[in-house]
Amino acid sequence: MSVTRPRRIDWSAVEDLVAAKDGRTVSVVLPALNEEATVGEVVASIRPLLGGLVDDLVVMDSGSTDATAQRAAAAGARVVTREEAVPSIAPVPGKGEVLWRSIAATTGDLIVFVDSDLIDPDPMFVPRLVGPLLADRSVQLVKAYYRRPLRIGENRDEGGGGRVTELVARPLLSSLKPELGTIIQPLGGEYGGTRELLSSVSFAPGYGVEIGLLIDAYDRCGIDAIAQVNLGVRKHRNRKLTELGVMSRQIVGVLLRRCGVTDSGAALTQFVEVDSEADSAGDQGTGRSGDIPQFMRSDTEVNLTDRPPMATVVPASAGRAGRESIHVTP
Repeated sequence: MSVTRPRRIDWSAVEDLVAAKDGRTVSVVLPALNEEATVGEVVASIRPLLGGLVDDLVVMDSGSTDATAQRAAAAGARVVTREEAVPSIAPVPGKGEVLWRSIAATTGDLIVFVDSDLIDPDPMFVPRLVGPLLADRSVQLVKAYYRRPLRIGENRDEGGGGRVTELVARPLLSSLKPELGTIIQPLGGEYGGTRELLSSVSFAPGYGVEIGLLIDAYDRCGIDAIAQVNLGVRKHRNRKLTELGVMSRQIVGVLLRRCGVTDSGAALTQFVEVDSEADSAGDQGTGRSGDIPQFMRSDTEVNLTDRPPMATVVPASAGRAGRESIHVTP
């Protein structure tokens, strides 16, 4: 199959997908860091699939300081902290870290990732993501695509989301990995893959994890092993421009390194306007009035150190046998 024509899976019922499992198991992972406002609803949208299509529903807590873990457990998820997943290795911050550790905390032959900050999540997200993996054993990675509304204050742009994708990831992919330019949402947090693939590749740190996995899947398995599915509309909280800048710096570094281009490793320097009083001294004698904008410098370090393939850290047999020893938040 070719990713230039996203695959449309039309199942008459979830029961068809259950029958297509053919002995395979499915784990669903929700990475979470302080998502108490949304994680319960996301879990609740997937919980009815447990015991049928889904064999394990896990919220991987990345060090939350709010009620994320309690609300996830109350909604019916198994909650695992990043420390519990791989206790022998001290964790580092970032999304890539917690997704990497989820490979050790789960046992599914197929693993589906869903972000925990979704608003009004569709209960068919997981069935649609797992469909291509069940239908075609040559498929190793499934990427979701969708419309992403952008809300800033009271203003709403129905197609304005995905700013980092359109301004950073897509131009770079077109330049360095043009065949991957056909992926509609290369940075999307909703995707699924085989344990065989996900345990055999490195995981990039932070927000570079999705672009790293996409390029690694392409380099290892080829374009025909990647499928795309339409999830309709994806709504989540929108980030400030400065936060998107930090995210972009991480993504650029990972993408360049995956393409054999040396990254400087330098921190990202940003300048943020701050409130200031009018510079009365500067206004004297000039005939000008009003505030003179002031800017504060902010430097954010970048981490580009990958985690090694989980298969080299926790053997598959040890991971499955150790499942019972993983603490589950009551």
